[in-house]
Amino acid sequence: MLKSLAVFPTTDVDPVIRQRPMPTIKTPCIGICSTTSLGDPVCRGCKRYAFEVIGWNGYDAAAKQAVLRRIEKLICQILEHKVRIFSVPNLRSGLEQFAVQYDPELSPYCWLHNLLKKHHRDITQLGEYGAYVLPAFEGLSLAELCESIDRELLVLCQAHFERYFAAGAVRETG
Repeated sequence: MLKSLAVFPTTDVDPVIRQRPMPTIKTPCIGICSTTSLGDPVCRGCKRYAFEVIGWNGYDAAAKQAVLRRIEKLICQILEHKVRIFSVPNLRSGLEQFAVQYDPELSPYCWLHNLLKKHHRDITQLGEYGAYVLPAFEGLSLAELCESIDRELLVLCQAHFERYFAAGAVRETG
């Protein structure tokens, strides 16, 4: 049963909430690391770059928050065009049901991404988790939608890396 019918706004979050310091961030890892196991430059799970996964424990809180905010923006950019969250309490319940880690300071679209990444095969009715697929994507199965989201996220992450990190390395050596 749905607990709320209010549509969750896009990435605009109350500025008061955004100004609160983030709790100590252990790791955004969701247990699907491909940087250490497969050598991918971008993790297929949490979307951090390989060097961020490796150096995470040495980062201060500001550096960790910067990484999380970058990933949050990319996730929201894609998910907001494919799904809508209408019940944050239902989404939270689903996360707790499946014991999926989420950062309450980040957008619920990030939470939904973690839930779908780990458990889309276990979900038959997305509405039970406080979200629905937008009409343009209703023809896709949840697995196909998740694959599409993941492909787009990896493309964005790789483009961001090439523009801001790899290009910088080339400028420094060139």
